[in-house]
Amino acid sequence: MKILKLSLVIIVTAMLFSGCSKQKVTDPYAQIEDVTKPKLTTYELNVISNKIYMNETSGNPEHLMFWSKNELFASLGIGHFIWYPKGQPQRFDQTFPDMIQYYIDSKVEIPNWLKVSMKTGAPWGNRDAFERARNDKEFIELKYLLMNTKALQTQFFFDRLHASIPQIVKHVAPQYRDHIVNNYNALAKTKGGWYPLIDYINFKGKGIKPTERYNNQGWGLLQVLQNMRAVQAGPMALQEFSRSADAILKRRVQNSPPENKESQWLRGWKVRTDGYAISIL
Repeated sequence: MKILKLSLVIIVTAMLFSGCSKQKVTDPYAQIEDVTKPKLTTYELNVISNKIYMNETSGNPEHLMFWSKNELFASLGIGHFIWYPKGQPQRFDQTFPDMIQYYIDSKVEIPNWLKVSMKTGAPWGNRDAFERARNDKEFIELKYLLMNTKALQTQFFFDRLHASIPQIVKHVAPQYRDHIVNNYNALAKTKGGWYPLIDYINFKGKGIKPTERYNNQGWGLLQVLQNMRAVQAGPMALQEFSRSADAILKRRVQNSPPENKESQWLRGWKVRTDGYAISIL
């Protein structure tokens, strides 16, 4: 009887270990190699933050806080985080409240009004109110906070990228997952490869939100990674990401409603995606 019980224990244990092993093999995130300790050096943070700052503001501090005539939200910080006023439908991912929480978690001193607004929405109801507030104390406080925390904002972008990859992989059918993960890892292992990944997800989103589509085709990081040819780490990974990003944005414009006149942005977008082809580090 003892021998029989022992045999059963061995069989069950073997089955459990076999199941665990199988789970690891089929886990779509198992090949994502930065999942344990993603890090950027101080040098990388500073170089990437300055590059993103130039992309979004052309180096003008006045453009750190911006509200386009064509949009229903404020764009704030070096990456132009989206912040909607209360009650405004949120077509795009709203990222600035998460940045406020990141300040709090990082022990950065921020004004109390910002903590309150994090939960209630941007304090400007529309673009006109935003522009009228430019000389207000709160507006100036926020501008200086954003100017003095460029590296921390970039670390937030990086952490967001890291957290988003499992969501992106899970969002696609199993047959596409290895391709996306392999291309992501190729960029992650390439010198200067973090910059295009960080900048693009901040620039055009993850690519998984249903409202961020024209003709059911998105334009986020998911679509760029999926549209890439299979690459290995090295300069070709940068060049292929650049090519794919340009193609995805052209497709977005082709699919966009004519009244949006999105072709006006293509030249600037191409300058940005061309910059992904060569390492900035």
